[in-house]
Amino acid sequence: MKWLYSFLILSASAMADILPFEDDNPVIKGCELKPKTHCENIDLSNQNLSNLDLSGATFVNVSFHNTNLKHADLSYVTFKRCNLDKADMAMVNLNHSDLRSSTLRNTNLESATGWALFAQGVTFDGSVMTGVNFDQARLSGAKLNKVNLRAARLERAWMIKAQLTDSDLTNADIQEAKLNNANLAGAILTGTRIHYATFQDTFMQDCQDCPVNW
Repeated sequence: MKWLYSFLILSASAMADILPFEDDNPVIKGCELKPKTHCENIDLSNQNLSNLDLSGATFVNVSFHNTNLKHADLSYVTFKRCNLDKADMAMVNLNHSDLRSSTLRNTNLESATGWALFAQGVTFDGSVMTGVNFDQARLSGAKLNKVNLRAARLERAWMIKAQLTDSDLTNADIQEAKLNNANLAGAILTGTRIHYATFQDTFMQDCQDCPVNW
């Protein structure tokens, strides 16, 4: 039996060298990917970061180009001068996050949540944003041209001076949203809920079902 006991001890030791602890956090290019982490000036393009908890993190000048961030918890994250173009951010949690000064061109944000998101002036051109919940998001001056916003929730969102040319807001909910001085040229608002939304001086040329007589 002594030999069996020794064998089990050695086997357990070998397994400990192979299997990571459950609370180990991945480290890529010196950036430890965990809640409240702080990473600067690195390239995380084309990485698989899906399902990670990065809540409260700060990323400065980090590229997430073409990165898989599906289902990631990005709540309360600060992105400063980050490139999120072509990233897969389907079903991410962006509640209270700050995207100002970053770009999300041709990004997949399908069914993402971003309650009270800070995204003033952010470029989302060409992105897929179907079914997002961006209630009370700050999107003033944001570029949302040719964006798929079908069935999106944008209740009470601030979208003053936002650019929404040729975007599809079919069946979206923009109740109580502020779209003063926005550009809705060529947009589609068929079935869009606009109760109490404001459109003062909004440009609506060639817009389908826009409230042109608002």
